Amino acid sequence: MRARELRELSIDELVQKGKDLKEELFNLRFQYATGQLENVMRLSQVKRDSARVKTILREKRGNGEK
Repeated sequence: MRARELRELSIDELVQKGKDLKEELFNLRFQYATGQLENVMRLSQVKRDSARVKTILREKRGNGEK
């Protein structure tokens, strides 16, 4: 997922997307531990997407620190 696409989402949608990615990452880690994960690169993709969501959420919420 591209950052441009994420910036178009609302804060509520970003929060939900973050929750979904967190759940997916948990499932991927579980599959990896049991040897059932076929696409290991998906782990790093989900981690990066999660980081993008968190970054854009921080930008939109405006921490007040600049």
